[in-house]
Amino acid sequence: MPIDTIALEKAIKRAIPVTHLEIEDQSSGCGENYAIVLVSEAFQGKTTLARHRMVNDLLKDQIAQMHAFSQKTYTPTQYEELQAKGAV
Repeated sequence: MPIDTIALEKAIKRAIPVTHLEIEDQSSGCGENYAIVLVSEAFQGKTTLARHRMVNDLLKDQIAQMHAFSQKTYTPTQYEELQAKGAV
C-alpha cells in the first residue's frame, strides 16, 4: 500500500520537533519513493548516521512499505549555514 506525504509528515512531527520539513514524492505520485529534508533541534550533537537511524526508526512502518527512501538531516544552525551559502 502506498504511503502519502501527509502520513509521513504526521509521523515525523509527532515524534520530534521540526524546524523545517520538505517531503518529495519521487515516484510520480505512486507513493513508493520519497526524499526528505528534515531540520530539527533533536539532531544537535548527533552524527549523520545517528540522525538517519533515528529517522529510520521512527518511520520504520512507513519505510517498510516503500521502494526507496532518502533523507538529509540538519540541525537548525547547519541548515541556516547552507541557506546562507545558497546550497539549499
